[in-house]
Amino acid sequence: MTEKKVPIVERILSANDQLAEQNKARLDGAKVFAVNIMASPGAGKTSLILRTIEGLSKDWRIAVVEGDTAPVTIDSEKVEAAGVPAVQVNTGGGCHLDAVMFGDALARLSLSDLDFLIVENVGNLICPAAFKLGVHTNVLVASVTEGDDKPYKYPKMYRNVDVLLLNKIDLLPHVDFGMDYFRRGVEMLNPGLTFFPISCRTGEGIGEWTSWLAARKAR
Repeated sequence: MTEKKVPIVERILSANDQLAEQNKARLDGAKVFAVNIMASPGAGKTSLILRTIEGLSKDWRIAVVEGDTAPVTIDSEKVEAAGVPAVQVNTGGGCHLDAVMFGDALARLSLSDLDFLIVENVGNLICPAAFKLGVHTNVLVASVTEGDDKPYKYPKMYRNVDVLLLNKIDLLPHVDFGMDYFRRGVEMLNPGLTFFPISCRTGEGIGEWTSWLAARKAR
């Protein structure tokens, strides 16, 4: 008897991609620009979101979807304290958000009252890269404290994003981080990738990032 292997993973991803297209159609219909922010734990996803809210909320209506592996509301509470609605998504221990979870979050939002939707994905550099959500832009937040070798160790994540923000550049004088080595790895995987060196602590580079987002939305 010959065994037959069923490509289960491919089928799951295909179904997810179809749902992601439906999510994107809902966002397009409501004229909401959605951004998926990915990073390793501690790179500064939440800090970036708070800085982005600070830079955009005077002119644009924003909401945030917070993905977490446990039923904690720490990040959602920070977002709401900044005056922006947040939807918490518990992945039940899963290492990423998927199109089903994101679609459920969209159903809990009044999209007609929004201009931007920011998604904070689960913190890791592997799983989130494989699952489309239906957003318009995928963003990776790296940090100088992680080291300059991450593009070489996690190529799929760096290859599959539209924007890269390098956070904590205020710490460059104090850590062993080779910027040229890091940029070579990025360029090898994703030539011409939009890149913003930033510091969420000092605010350096945040204006350039939020201006880019506003221009994308305006288009």
